[in-house]
Amino acid sequence: MTPVNFNQLYYFYLVAKEGSIARVSEQLHVTAQTISGQLTAFEHAVGSPLFLRQGKKWTVTELGKVTFRYAEDIFRLGDELKQVLKHQQGVQWQTFTVGVTDVLPKAFIYEMLKPVFAMPEQLRLICLEGEQNQLLADLALNKLDLVLTDQPLLPSSPLKAYSHQITESSTSFFASPALIGRLSGDFPECLQLQPMLLQSKRSIIRQRLDAWFAQQGIVPQVMAEFDDSALMKAFGQQGLGIFSAPSKIAQNICRQYEVEVIGSTDAVKEVFYAISPERKLTHPGVVELVRALAGD
Repeated sequence: MTPVNFNQLYYFYLVAKEGSIARVSEQLHVTAQTISGQLTAFEHAVGSPLFLRQGKKWTVTELGKVTFRYAEDIFRLGDELKQVLKHQQGVQWQTFTVGVTDVLPKAFIYEMLKPVFAMPEQLRLICLEGEQNQLLADLALNKLDLVLTDQPLLPSSPLKAYSHQITESSTSFFASPALIGRLSGDFPECLQLQPMLLQSKRSIIRQRLDAWFAQQGIVPQVMAEFDDSALMKAFGQQGLGIFSAPSKIAQNICRQYEVEVIGSTDAVKEVFYAISPERKLTHPGVVELVRALAGD
């Protein structure tokens, strides 16, 4: 097996990160021709293109994205090693790498991860956001210690991993004061034909909301759909529509986004899971997180 040329990998990592050979050339004080030549040699060794050239802008291919993730881990560990060698002492921090599905509310993620910072062990928390299937693939490769999600692992999944339900919350509806002033009637009837900002259809909570609207005979006027819950709330802050979020973080949302609660329902539950690669939890961060949240 041909060993990886780390000098070439480093040039690849920087160009992929910056998107420009010229910027990397300025940073390293190395000619652009040298960098370009090293990248060409690296792609030749790999046997597939890692970049798409669009004028002066370089974007990574799908294989380039995979390579970049590995390079990022390699050079992060290299930086840690450099600090250890410099101070000639062992690493005191244990890494806790958590994958978070992109549909989870950002404020709720903070509440879920907060117990980690109260641990006596020194843990360096690394949060990676993405789509659930990709995060589970990284979990299978031991690149993640845990995945936080609103969907349990399916029984038919070939992945050897385990779902742990850690907490649940009822659902509240929020809007700007100006929009609330235009509503009439009691909750939930006041939602009828009102502008609504909803989660994307691939999220579990969206499916539950749609079912609840149908049961209540409510027809919302869907203005926009979002994968990113923070972006949805930002639109709601501007008065563009009503949005929903876990009731457990209602105070946080009202304070951060300057909105008010219209009403809440226990009929729509947001359930959150931690997916680990092992049935018996061993990583101290995972153990503490699941223990603290399951006890809420």
